[in-house]
Amino acid sequence: MRSGSAGPAASDCVLGALHIQIEAPSGAEATLLDKLLPIDPEVAARIDSLDLSFNKFGFDPYGISKKDLVRFMSVFSWFYRHYFKVDVYGLENLPPRGRGILVGNHSGGVAIDGAMVMGSMLLDAEPPRLPHSMIDRFIHQFAGASQFMSRTGQFTGNPDQAIRLLRDDRLLLVFPEGARGTAKLAKDADTLVTFGTGFMRLALETKSPIIPFGFVGGGEALPTVANLKALGRLLGVPYVPVTKWGLLVPKPTRFQLLYGKPMVFEGSGHERDDVCGAMVEEVKEKIRDLIRQGRQLREKKITEADLVL
Repeated sequence: MRSGSAGPAASDCVLGALHIQIEAPSGAEATLLDKLLPIDPEVAARIDSLDLSFNKFGFDPYGISKKDLVRFMSVFSWFYRHYFKVDVYGLENLPPRGRGILVGNHSGGVAIDGAMVMGSMLLDAEPPRLPHSMIDRFIHQFAGASQFMSRTGQFTGNPDQAIRLLRDDRLLLVFPEGARGTAKLAKDADTLVTFGTGFMRLALETKSPIIPFGFVGGGEALPTVANLKALGRLLGVPYVPVTKWGLLVPKPTRFQLLYGKPMVFEGSGHERDDVCGAMVEEVKEKIRDLIRQGRQLREKKITEADLVL
């Protein structure tokens, strides 16, 4: 088990909401930026060790900027280590290289869970890996969000893009509940709603293992009591969450993040809906079990030695 913490963002809503301009200009402005957002040498070393092909300008073939990623993760790591606490289990189940699809549950009013997954992969996993979140399209309407997301490796959930990434041996991060998952109220944070089947068809077509994970604590960090859907429509988002304290600011919280053993399924990706649906249910049941164990850990009913990942 690795214990850390998390911060500003990683997945769709979180990254967009906490967007900061991290492109470093030159001269005096660059010096000021370095003072305001200093580079963490440990983070820089971990980003440098990623199995990504950055060119001489610091960009990979998908437009990911090493400079922007280092700058953002240097800020993010403080939140991950000090503002939140993340108890991570099962890091040994993550593929050290090669393709894979991380599939887990959404909880909390925004995608805090995606931020914690990104933090665990880049700051705790050995070797570090960059997961590519498949984000909702609405995030791109926020000023600067589209460029920021792509430069840190987070892309719109486009099937063709996802297939290219997997065939290039990248790691995808998928939340099959979508916005329905983050819309869960605090009392339902550890439950699961309907899963889409797209991730399974991707896994079958690209022969990618699925790494299930369960995340616990999002509903306590940002306890949603209502969702304002009409206001959301006016703003161009699915909903606007209302928390117990009114503000959309998560409180310092300890999370449990459990990675299960990889699951491999056989098929072409063109199976009948009922066949594909049955496979999805297997993954969903495993995630449900990981959530259950995470909750038991949180309530000190079991210890790490009792886990069955």
